[in-house]
Amino acid sequence: MRKVQQGFTLIELMIVVAIIGILAAIAIPAYQDYVAKSKVAAALQEIDGGKTAYELQATEDGSQDAASIGLPTSTGTCAITVVSSGAGTAAVPAAIKCVIQSGGRLGTNKIVQLDRSAAGLYTCKTDVDLKYAPKGCSAI
Repeated sequence: MRKVQQGFTLIELMIVVAIIGILAAIAIPAYQDYVAKSKVAAALQEIDGGKTAYELQATEDGSQDAASIGLPTSTGTCAITVVSSGAGTAAVPAAIKCVIQSGGRLGTNKIVQLDRSAAGLYTCKTDVDLKYAPKGCSAI
């Protein structure tokens, strides 16, 4: 009786490895872009919760810091600071600012902030590449 050998040839295995390499070359950058977008969105979400308390403080006594508006000074995503100028001026608008920690693909010391106009309107500003910015955020 003759035994028939079965298995994959070296060429077939090399083709499979090449296909996996091509897929990884496409998937890894897409995944890194996804992670960068989610970091910026998480940063905006973390400071967005302080708008109401910030507005209340601005109309009452004008003094704000992260603790007084109910935000921590540091989270896993952000180092949060509050730029207070009373009701806001054109030169130095009042803002709730997040410096993104461990930005990865974004880079270091990237900022997401909510600027408050004198009329009490908030706008999102960021210095990250706009392809990673949440909808409605503009460049600083």
